[in-house]
Amino acid sequence: MSRPPAGRLAALFIAMTFAFAAIFVRLAFLQVSGQAAELQERALDQRVRTVALPADRGQILDRDGDSLAISTPAVDVYADPRYVTEPWTTASALSPLLGLEAVDVAQDLSAEATFVYLARQVEPAVADRVRALALPGVGFLDSSKRSYPGGALAPQVVGFVGIDGRGLSGLEFGYEDILAGRAGERTIELDPNGRPIAGGIDIERSPVAGSSIVTTIDRDLQFQAQTALAEAVAAQRARGGSMIVMDPRTGEVLAMATYPWFDPNAFGDSPAWTYRNRAVTDVFEPGSTNKVITAAAAIQEKAIPLDQQLVVPWTMKVGDYTIHDSHQHPVERLMLGDVIAESSNIGIVQVANRVGSPAMASYLSRFGLGRPTDVGFPGEAGGIMLPLNDWSDTSLATMAYGQGIAATPLQMTSVFATIANGGRWVQPQLVKGALDPEGIFHAAPAPKIRRVISTESAEMLTRMLAYAVEYGTGTYARVSGFQVAGKTGTARIAAKDHVGYLEGQYIASFIGFLPAGNPQVVIAAILDRPVAGSGGLAAAPLFQRVARICVTRLGVIPAERLPLPPHALPVG
Repeated sequence: MSRPPAGRLAALFIAMTFAFAAIFVRLAFLQVSGQAAELQERALDQRVRTVALPADRGQILDRDGDSLAISTPAVDVYADPRYVTEPWTTASALSPLLGLEAVDVAQDLSAEATFVYLARQVEPAVADRVRALALPGVGFLDSSKRSYPGGALAPQVVGFVGIDGRGLSGLEFGYEDILAGRAGERTIELDPNGRPIAGGIDIERSPVAGSSIVTTIDRDLQFQAQTALAEAVAAQRARGGSMIVMDPRTGEVLAMATYPWFDPNAFGDSPAWTYRNRAVTDVFEPGSTNKVITAAAAIQEKAIPLDQQLVVPWTMKVGDYTIHDSHQHPVERLMLGDVIAESSNIGIVQVANRVGSPAMASYLSRFGLGRPTDVGFPGEAGGIMLPLNDWSDTSLATMAYGQGIAATPLQMTSVFATIANGGRWVQPQLVKGALDPEGIFHAAPAPKIRRVISTESAEMLTRMLAYAVEYGTGTYARVSGFQVAGKTGTARIAAKDHVGYLEGQYIASFIGFLPAGNPQVVIAAILDRPVAGSGGLAAAPLFQRVARICVTRLGVIPAERLPLPPHALPVG
């Protein structure tokens, strides 16, 4: 083979020299020109990735340290489509492991992006199988998955978190800042295949774990109360119900249930309205349970002698409005204790007239109606109470027996807890404190306490409530071996337009405590539209069942029985 002419070789050499010289000059220009920093930054952007390092989320614990919400290790699988060489082949390998459709994965792998999630909160064992495939462009981030060991146990109280690990409802949402901790981050330099570059950038800021919160909830009592509530709703063919168990001495909520509930492990399977903790966020007209406030005001203000007999017909004209008792009866002569025991609307209106509107408004406020309890739960309602200046001619009368005013179940439970606690209102508590990552317990602020009525007035009212259970409308709330104090409520339900009431539909309730002589537990049982209608028939038996549970679970012991209050009706 003949050799190329020397002139052609020389020309080729000169051309190559000029080409390399041009490249060198261009590189030198870029190094010293204003574009150098910009180009270097672009190169780093292509190689460097910053990923969040999630903090361990704190647990939610019951009062004994049992877990209500925990986090378990999980892995997020992601991809950087720039480094995926064969999207369809990669998708075909991933889809059966991740339980996804190959076509959807392939679409994600072909996206014009630098980061796409392929699967979130994958089990570590599954992630290890994906990792073993060593697929270019596919990466992994440590994550966690929130789980609720008790399933549908106090779900409206505990709440749940979203796919990003942030609380969306309940205590999970309300205590997000404490539970979440502080996320860290890692900045790392990757090669064109998405693998870390040895000696490249690798900077890590460690996450700070969140604290756990210790609730006042008793896990076992909560379960049994929920069981009783669900069975009562079913037996009464009610639309739902609420149940609260509270220690009146400390304000601690031992159980709080709203039915129907949901499983926070699969909250997406339930309608959103079941997420609401209606014991705290929803209001209702309390009906006759509100008569205890009217009676408390009368006793404290000495508005009526306790042995005075009132002449009580079954209907009464108040302004342009005619009120009546729950059933037709001849004219009766009732003392205040009888009015409470018989739950007479006419009688309690006569008592309220003796108290007067200013004093009545004051006592409603002092018992906590019209404003939130500040229990520390997100979305707590304050109830509805008209300012005194807006009261109509009938306001005093209707509020006396629990119409024209609205409260949450928790507010009404606190009213009875105040009586049980000798006339002192104690702020309800759902959280005892926080347990930091080092295991040090930090107690929640002490509950607010205020004197509402005197100890003597509270004891007299307790005697009346015990009389109501023994001989009045609350006989189905009796508990063998214990003197129970409590009050029935049968409240009408306002129409959606707030004009008038739904015909023949009621909220039935019974709220009480035991033992009357040394109250240790307050229980509120509330049913939405039960077939039995009245609080005495529908809610009192539910109270009785939960009270028996509390006696066993909490070790409640009987106390000396209180004497009956002055009364005119025969007993026995």
